[in-house]
Amino acid sequence: MALIMDGNAVSKAVQAEIAQEFEKVKPTGRKPGLAVVLVGDNPASVVYVGRKKKACETLGFFSVEHRLSAGTPEGELLGLVRSLNQNPQIHGILVQLPLPGHLNPQKVIETIDPHKDVDGMHPFSLGKLVAGLPGLRSCTPAGVMAMLDHYKIPVSGKRAVVIGRSIMVGKPMAQLLIEANATVTVCHSRTRDIAGIVREAEIVVAAMGRPKFVTADMVHEGAVVVDVGINRTPEGKLVGDVDFEAIAPKASAITPVPGGVGPMTIALLMKNTYQAFLDQT
Repeated sequence: MALIMDGNAVSKAVQAEIAQEFEKVKPTGRKPGLAVVLVGDNPASVVYVGRKKKACETLGFFSVEHRLSAGTPEGELLGLVRSLNQNPQIHGILVQLPLPGHLNPQKVIETIDPHKDVDGMHPFSLGKLVAGLPGLRSCTPAGVMAMLDHYKIPVSGKRAVVIGRSIMVGKPMAQLLIEANATVTVCHSRTRDIAGIVREAEIVVAAMGRPKFVTADMVHEGAVVVDVGINRTPEGKLVGDVDFEAIAPKASAITPVPGGVGPMTIALLMKNTYQAFLDQT
């Protein structure tokens, strides 16, 4: 049976490290500030925002939550982001995605001050990643790397396959694996023989948003399988992009859903917020 990589436990360990570092600057009276903007009432987004707020409270960070109606005009949202850019108490800004259909997410992301881009989604942040320069990394892919590191899973020289090419996960995930000296293949909807390609991988990261897309016959014996997907079945059950029950006996390590990558995303958001605070003060 595979090692189950516990995202809740690793997230707590990462946040404990942040808390330890924060103790050193507490006597100055300064504290990291995070602003989260939620447009509309997407149920999953509401849950995520609540967890981010709780993480800030646990660490003693300053946090502000801006909830806007689903019909908020784009100009109003951009105006709020610009005001947060100018607020010295705010070191990190996160606009929760997805946004309602009438809003342009790329325009919103590009309005965020790159130095406050704690979600690592601004072209400036992504450019630094590609260039191999220090910077704020996309939270979910960075969370995956932190988890692999915590469990001492070697990445250098390994054959890795990332399934999905989104700007939120797939592309930065591939880049971080390359940065860690893996040999990386990115599969997507136009890829021929995905099963054959995935079967050759020593590390598989599934991030395409399709329930149980990765089946046991697609996975190499002893592979490390990371499931970034989170999907709700018609019965209301949360499942990943990986058929966990079928693959766990074959894999050497695997993440569950829920309780795998999700908590790591929040932990890395806190880490980015703390780094942005240090960079700005």
